[in-house]
This record gives sequence, C-alpha cells and structure tokens, in this order.
Amino acid sequence: MSPTLSRRDLLRLAGAAATASAAVPVLTACAGAPPAPSAGGGEPGTFTVYWNAGHDYQAYRKVVAEFEQANKVKVNLQKYQWPDLRTRLLADFASGTVPDLVEEPGGWVQEFAISGNARSLQDFVDRDGEAMGFPADWQPVTVERNSYQGKVYGVQLHLTCNTLLYNKAMLREAGVEVPSTWEEFLAAARKLTKDGVYGVALNQDYTYLWPWMVQAGVTPYEPGSGAIMEPRAAAVEALQFQADLIHKHKVAPVPVSSTDYSGPQKLFSARRAAMILTGPWDLDPIRKTSPDLELGVAPPLKHRTRATQAAGVSMFVPAKAARPELSWDFIKRVTALEVEQAATKETGMLMPRKSWSDLPEVQSDPDIKVFADALPTAQDSSQQVRLTGQLGKWEEQLKVMYQQVLIQNQPAAEALDAFARSAEGYLK
Repeated sequence: MSPTLSRRDLLRLAGAAATASAAVPVLTACAGAPPAPSAGGGEPGTFTVYWNAGHDYQAYRKVVAEFEQANKVKVNLQKYQWPDLRTRLLADFASGTVPDLVEEPGGWVQEFAISGNARSLQDFVDRDGEAMGFPADWQPVTVERNSYQGKVYGVQLHLTCNTLLYNKAMLREAGVEVPSTWEEFLAAARKLTKDGVYGVALNQDYTYLWPWMVQAGVTPYEPGSGAIMEPRAAAVEALQFQADLIHKHKVAPVPVSSTDYSGPQKLFSARRAAMILTGPWDLDPIRKTSPDLELGVAPPLKHRTRATQAAGVSMFVPAKAARPELSWDFIKRVTALEVEQAATKETGMLMPRKSWSDLPEVQSDPDIKVFADALPTAQDSSQQVRLTGQLGKWEEQLKVMYQQVLIQNQPAAEALDAFARSAEGYLK
C-alpha cells in the first residue's frame, strides 16, 4: 500500500525515481564509507540513515562512531533539507529500496504508519521500553504523535516550540518593554522599525503559522463535525495580523519563498530585525554568527490564550528495512539522556524526555529555560489531519495559502475560504 501522494509529491517522486542513483547528495559519517546502499538488499556492512542537514551535531557523531564499533558497520549518513528528504523517501517507497532509519520533521510517522510504509516498533518497546524509560520519560504529546491504533511507530528525537527572540539592546535603546500580547507586539514592532531595521522578521515557512493560530484559539480540523480552521473569524484574524505586519504596518520585510527557514535568523543576527518568532534551532547560529548580540528570549505571546506550537523531529524505521534490530539500537543510543544532555550543551536544542528539563544545562541557561517552560503550553496542530492519511496534501495547500497571504498579500478571509473548501473534499 503506497502513501497518499499530493500532486507535488507525484511530480517530485517521478523526478527522484529517474535520478535516484545519480544526483542525490551523499555525506557519510566517516571518510571512505561505501556509497548509498539499500537496507533492503544493499551492500552488507553499511547502515543508511536519512537525516536533516541542520542536525549533524557532534553529539550525534559520537553516537554514530560508537554504533559503528559496536555493530561492525559503517553509517552512511545522508543529509537533506526536509522537502528533498521527502522526495527521496517517496521514491524509495515506490522502488522498495529503503534506508535503515529516517529522521522526519513531525507528522510523517503516522502518515506512513497508515500507508504501511513505517514499521511498528511496539515489539521493541515491549521488550526494551522500561529499561530506556520509554514511554514513561517522554512528554505525552511526543508519544501520541508517533503512535497509530495503539502501537508505537516512531520515537521523538527533539521536542521544540516557537517563542519570541529579541535584541535586548535595540529594545532598551527604543524604550520598549518586552511584548507579551499581540497588541504589545505590534506596538513594539512599530517603535523598533527605523533606520533600516525592521521591528520583526516573519518566516515564509507555513509551519510558523501555527503559534498564531493556537494563540487565537483555532482548531485546524475537527473530525466529528468536519470543521476546518474554526472559529473561522479567529483564524482570519490570526492570518491577517501576520500579513498586516508586512503589508499594512510595514514593520516586517516581505519574506522570500524558499525551502530554507533561516531567513529571519540571518536578518536578526545581522541586526536588521529586532525580533523574530522561532525555536531553539536558531539559538546556536545566532550565538555563533553574532556572539556579541544581546539575545533575549521571552515566553510565547498571548491573544485569547498564551500557547505555542509543539514541534520537533522523530525517527522511524521503514517497513521494508532489512535490519530493524540495528535501527532500534541506533534509536536507543541517540535518545539516551546523556546524548540529549550533550546535544543541548552543544546546540541549545530542546529534548522530549521529562528528565531532560531537570538537567543543569537546561536550568542554568536562561534562554533554554524559557523554551523548556513553554513546552507544557505547546499544542500539536496537525494530529487530527495526520490520522486521515492526507497530511501531505494538507501541508502542500497550506504552504501555498500561507505564502499567498504573507508574500502576495491576498486577503486572509479569501485565502482561508478557498483552503477550507479544498480541504473539505479530501479530508472526508
């Protein structure tokens, strides 16, 4: 049974299938590692992992080295941006040649569990879960989003959320207090926009829509009634508020359409934007590129409620992976508390274990602690859509709609109505 494919996925799949052996970027975990094999019949002794390009941490490289030594294999760590990873993965599913392990951006586990392309990990959890603290030591939302019909199909690697980052010096010089509500945020952005500096930089990536929606009290999809983006007036308000920051109030630049989500961070690091709304993934690049910038991190904004979006990545094993025992061993190693501790110390990334929040690296870092304290308010906005098996189509159309409003300044009400009408058809 193949996954539910959107039109864009089909086009990407066709291109990827034609070039899968030629134009795929391959970065190995150690020099001289063999070329990309298939786990389902590829070169023996090679363990293939699909990984996000931004998560190649030294903490994980150490895990790779220990895993290689323990299992007498070479890890072929192939690094991609998310759209390219999905394209490659869909081509693999179609051909039957799959990697041993996949990192995914949140949402794919249930989608591919439904389609039959992800392997249940429940047998491993039943055997090893208590010893590794799973699921007891994982935040409940991370277990729910990686399970289907009562069985575990994936394990969360990072649990993140989105909140406000600001330049302390810029706010101080402008006499601006750190905003706490939407109204205060707009007022601050207006005061901070001057002399070639924007008050805020927004992200063109559609996933950055969700914190605004949950703060407005919007439910993306209610399967019982079939309601989409309701209350609709609140959804329109949230979307139009973002567009108005750019096109009406002129306190934010027009975002650039791209597969790269680092644009706002780069403007912030260059001191061309005083505030950004982002996650812990931007802490490390800000600290490295602008070590003298006075970085401030504030709790999520409040509108009808103070809340944010639960995000973060997970890992799953393709159903046709030939060595699931090895895949599970890698999962156990890379999610160990000491590895979480090392990755947080290295990059500032947030983690899914409950015990992680008590680590000194978390409690003693004022920036990371703000994110950690916000995690209990984080909501999973795509859960109900994922369970329909239509997440790919939903996300494709959401991306188009979000960019129509933010970049092209299409009225939010008009764009949301069109999105909802389309979604009603395929979510049934």
